[in-house]
Amino acid sequence: MKYSRQRECIREFLSGRQDHPTAETVYLNVKKEFPNISLGTVYRNLSLLTEVGEIQKISTGIGPDRFDWNTDPHYHVLCKGCGSVMDLKLENINHINILAGNEFEGRIDGHIAYFLGTCKTCLRKEADRQNPREEYAAGTEQEIVTEKTQNIS
Repeated sequence: MKYSRQRECIREFLSGRQDHPTAETVYLNVKKEFPNISLGTVYRNLSLLTEVGEIQKISTGIGPDRFDWNTDPHYHVLCKGCGSVMDLKLENINHINILAGNEFEGRIDGHIAYFLGTCKTCLRKEADRQNPREEYAAGTEQEIVTEKTQNIS
């Protein structure tokens, strides 16, 4: 593969990240260094990096594709609230290949599993909506006095 400064910038942006950015996020960040880069160029380079195994494309069917620097086998959790994709540290569950193979008239070569859930941030937001008094009590004394004054009028 021929060297490309733009591709190298994309690689550097993805390396070590754990947030699994979309192509749009990669584009907006790489554009800071290469103002004339197009979204199409970013997509082509992400596809190439995926094809050669340097990154992993995560296609969940929910929202846009995400890209992962970590190409080792691992699992992901998709947040139903905000759509974020997070790594899940989980022991290998390859035994499901055997279970699936027992029910399939053919050969099972592997599996792709995504877990659906709600991230910490979204859980906090849910709790805040359910318990608005806790958020109110956390306000400063000045905010509380101002709000009481407004309610009296």
